[in-house]
Amino acid sequence: MEKGMEEVLAKAEVLVEALPYIQKFNRKVIVVKYGGSAMSNEEMQKKVIEDVVLLKLVGFKPIIVHGGGKAISKWVDKVGKTPEFVNGLRVTDEETMEIAEMVLNRVNKSLVTMVQELGVKAVGISGKDGGLLTVDKKYADGKDIGFVGDIKKVNTKILFDLLENDFLPIVAPIGLDDDFNTYNINADDAACEIAKAVGAEKLAFLTDIEGLYKDLNDKSSLISRITTSEAHSLIDGGFIGGGMLPKLGNCIQAVEAGVSRVHILDGRIPHCLLLEIFTKKGIGTALIADDDPINFEK
Repeated sequence: MEKGMEEVLAKAEVLVEALPYIQKFNRKVIVVKYGGSAMSNEEMQKKVIEDVVLLKLVGFKPIIVHGGGKAISKWVDKVGKTPEFVNGLRVTDEETMEIAEMVLNRVNKSLVTMVQELGVKAVGISGKDGGLLTVDKKYADGKDIGFVGDIKKVNTKILFDLLENDFLPIVAPIGLDDDFNTYNINADDAACEIAKAVGAEKLAFLTDIEGLYKDLNDKSSLISRITTSEAHSLIDGGFIGGGMLPKLGNCIQAVEAGVSRVHILDGRIPHCLLLEIFTKKGIGTALIADDDPINFEK
């Protein structure tokens, strides 16, 4: 067989392998949390957006929730302030809140543009629009960290309206309290709460590491599939620390609230979403419920 024909057949096999996943998740909502180093350059951003657009075109209903932490820190530094964090949460005074909202809105419209360049209609919104995200003030170990919000309500109507009218919603994690004060929201928290509220089939976190490790110093300890009870055991055993601890907590909450699968992926790998969702092997970590049927691999 000629080499050219072998390459064509290999591509066909990939498409056939993807078919059962496309059938299973057709018309299902997937929430993609996008941030960190995966947003560090435009070429990487385009790969992620290509994945999300493809998911939409084959029948998924994707929602993107994005961060912008590195860009916010850069602008905070530019005005002569020092970025400060408590337990991974940005201490947000009034001036920092203004900067965060400016940066997040800029990132939001950039992502909208990338999606629309690929022929899919997108709408960028923040949690302030349509009362999407209502928050209370969030404290870190009892410490006041300023305008940081803890989501207490998600108004899903605006998201369902956009999805039903064939738009791809792109959400910036900013919310309002009952007195209409503006709050910054941790993007992982926002993605988790939105996924729970819309009853998403999948929630995918694009992160800066390959997935969940039992031992961060041992690359062979990557966990490709884990149940919520096993995840609780890892946390209780002290195996999980640093920034992964709150992220894994969010993942567990989402699955226990009814999200079928949560994926932790390395957003720096080109087309990581497609590799995880549409191939038998996958590349990251899938978190599933204890009673998840084991006869379907994703």
